[in-house]
Order: sequence, then C-alpha cells, then structure tokens
Amino acid sequence: MTTDPARSPPAPPPASPPAEDGALYLGRVVHKRLQPMTHRLEYRVFSLLLDIDRLSELDRRLKLFGYNRRAVLSFRDSDHGPRDGSPLRPWVEAALAARGVDIAGGPIRLLCFPRLWGYVFNPLSVYYCYLPDGRLRAILYEVSNTFGEQHGYLLECDPDSAEIEHATDKVFHVSPFNRMGGRYRFKMKPPDARLAVLIRQSDPEGRPMLVAAHRGERRALTDRALAAAILRHPLMTLKVTAAIHWEALKLWLKGAKYVPKPEPPQREVTG
Repeated sequence: MTTDPARSPPAPPPASPPAEDGALYLGRVVHKRLQPMTHRLEYRVFSLLLDIDRLSELDRRLKLFGYNRRAVLSFRDSDHGPRDGSPLRPWVEAALAARGVDIAGGPIRLLCFPRLWGYVFNPLSVYYCYLPDGRLRAILYEVSNTFGEQHGYLLECDPDSAEIEHATDKVFHVSPFNRMGGRYRFKMKPPDARLAVLIRQSDPEGRPMLVAAHRGERRALTDRALAAAILRHPLMTLKVTAAIHWEALKLWLKGAKYVPKPEPPQREVTG
C-alpha cells in the first residue's frame, strides 16, 4: 500500500533536532498531477540533512563522504546557493537579512540529495533556519529546473508555533508543461525521526494542479548506513534526472502541451 501524497503530515514539534553534523533519511517521493490529465509517479530516494557549519567535521568523520572533494558520496558548496563555491551561511544570512530576519548565528540545516559518483540534481533543497534556542525561524526553499536555473522562496516561521504552513506565488519556471503563475502551498514538520514535506500547486485560476510529497525515516549518518543506502540505490541521483525526463515524455504522449521557458526572475530569492 502506497502513501497518499495528499494526506497531511502530522503536526511538527517546535524545536530543532538534536545538535549533530548530519542525518540520513530513507524514503519516497510522490508526485500526483491533477490536470489537464492525471499522472502519478513514485520512487524511492535517500536524502541528507546537513548542518552547513559542520561539513568539514563530517568529512573527517566519514570515509564515504567528501566535502568539496571527490568521494563516492559528496557535498559541494558549488551545487547550492550562489553556485560559486563560496560558503553557504553568508548567502543564506544575506537572504534572511533582506527580509529583516536575524537568526543570531543559529544553526542552518540543509535537506538535499548528495552527489553520488560525482553527479547530483536537486529539484528541491530545503534550508531550515533556526534560532540559537532551537526554534525554527524561517525556511528557504531552493527550487532547480533542468535548464540549469535556480530560485529561492524564503518564508518566515512563527518560532512559537508547532505548525508550518507556507504559501507563495509561483514565479519560477520548472515544468515545460506548466504555465507560469499560480501558487505553492507548503505543509511540513521539521525533520526529526521522520521527514514529511507536502507541496500543493494551483494553476493561475486557483485550481488544484499538482500534489508532491517527500517522506522518509531517519537514520544515523554513519559509513555503514551510507554504504547500505548506496547499495540499495546505486544510481539514485542519475535516476532522479532520468525519471524527470521519462515522466515528461509520458506526459507529452498523453497530450500535455509544451510551454516555452520564460526568463527567470530577476531576484535570486523571493517569498
């Protein structure tokens, strides 16, 4: 029995996960298109939750993980944020400051796919920005398309609320079969023992168009756990890109109309 992506995730706890350099999540991604035709996909993935200030520590601790260097599984600063290889905290803090948010040096944890055998593509990376006392203050959703473009949606959280629900206008082109405009609605719980991210997209007329969910179970980030994940999903990051193009072909064969890619938004981060 598969998980219904439209089912709401449980209410999240208000505090951050225990302080650590990283965690591993084994789970599934589900997409369900509702119009102009129905289409559903589901595939297994594994993700990393990384403290962006402790990546060098993680590199020293694990044999299978490399930070800004070649390894079976790695993380490179150049795959995220400004894409120039610079540290990520200044970029995230600049985006927060532009919105008037100060996390006072609190932890920033990034949920993403790692590089595997030197390749990675992240349709969505999520930066959880915490206050020093462990309360979640903001989330930066970094969306990438297959045209080599990225855009961030920065949305504030109520530090005293256990509920995380966000809504924002869609301003960045992702699918060649979706028109620009419409809205995203995010509902989630901060990653703890389980991962639960739910995204609903509506079209420019406000009609439900797409539901996506990413759910997973937490594992300690060890060489043994990484080896097991790699053996189970040896070409996971390549599969992500291949699946995007394969599902696009199936949609085209079903009669989906191609939408030309517009220019990306001038602002790197909106919200």
